[in-house]
Amino acid sequence: MKENKVISELISEIQSSKETLTKIDEFYDKFINNELKQIGKNTFTAIVMAEILVDFYTCLETLFIKISQFYENNLQRDKWHSELLHKMTLEIEDIRPAVITKETCFILQEIMKFRHFKRYYFEFNYDWDKLEFLEKEYNKVKELLDKDLNNFKNILKDLG
Repeated sequence: MKENKVISELISEIQSSKETLTKIDEFYDKFINNELKQIGKNTFTAIVMAEILVDFYTCLETLFIKISQFYENNLQRDKWHSELLHKMTLEIEDIRPAVITKETCFILQEIMKFRHFKRYYFEFNYDWDKLEFLEKEYNKVKELLDKDLNNFKNILKDLG
């Protein structure tokens, strides 16, 4: 009974994170179709684009931490961000299926690297070529991620 409750909580966490990711994507769509078209590529719009990417990845990483904690995964302190992302691709026999595919992970690694860069970058002269590359990656990974999280959630439902 207790395990069912914990699985239900994890399913709720996944759903809650998906709702937040949807809000981030709705903001992104509005920004792309309104402000970016009106203002163009400048420092202001670069900061907004960077923040969208950072918020997207941070939301996802928070979910991955909760999944990892549920399954009592141990993470090394020095490279826990990349290790966490990698562990989400692992199917651990008799414990849990993979949360995301290797393809999803590969794309997310680029966004994670940018998030780490942005954390310590205090200048405002962003490289729009890099932001456009990351935007393409973001648009590729959204569908993959949605599919991966739905698959994982459905497996949890079957367990609960």
